[in-house]
Amino acid sequence: MANQILVLAVLTMTSLTCTLVIAFEPSPLQDFCVADTTSSGLHIAGNTSNPLGVRITPVNVAQISGLNTLGISLARIDYAPWGVTPPHTHPRATEILTVLEGTVAVGFVTSNPDNKLISKVLNKGDVFVFPVGLVHYQQNVGNGTAVSLSSLSSQNPGVITIANSVFGANPSISDDVLAKAFQVDKSIISDLQIKF
Repeated sequence: MANQILVLAVLTMTSLTCTLVIAFEPSPLQDFCVADTTSSGLHIAGNTSNPLGVRITPVNVAQISGLNTLGISLARIDYAPWGVTPPHTHPRATEILTVLEGTVAVGFVTSNPDNKLISKVLNKGDVFVFPVGLVHYQQNVGNGTAVSLSSLSSQNPGVITIANSVFGANPSISDDVLAKAFQVDKSIISDLQIKF
């Protein structure tokens, strides 16, 4: 009888091991494109003469098709003095930002119900991580230009800028809905929608 229990235990353990192996998710890498695995120009400063004072130069699968299925991408961010990358999310990627020049204030907001702001002022050589899907921002808090390099854990991280999405939706989100959500008068919502 003891031998039968031991055999049953071994079979159960073996079947659990097989279940774990069957549940293993293999790497998404299927093949790669040798013809398009390079990009150039990240050493060139971006033009920051726009209302936000920021220029983002992406290097993702849209620029290098060889990144397809590799799960990585980059972005160079140039900031004019006090330039800001407005609150946004990357629905498919965690981001790690390294400051190359200047001083950059960064932060992200944790999810509901806490909505805690995690923020820091970074100097040249400092690194900060923005977890996947969380709302985050960056701002040059110096009087000179700043530059950062972001690495993202997806070849196509996506970007959803909060203000553009909410106030610039096409067709527009009802001003009744937005006025109630933001607890402001409809005229304020209308003014914001015109800007986006």
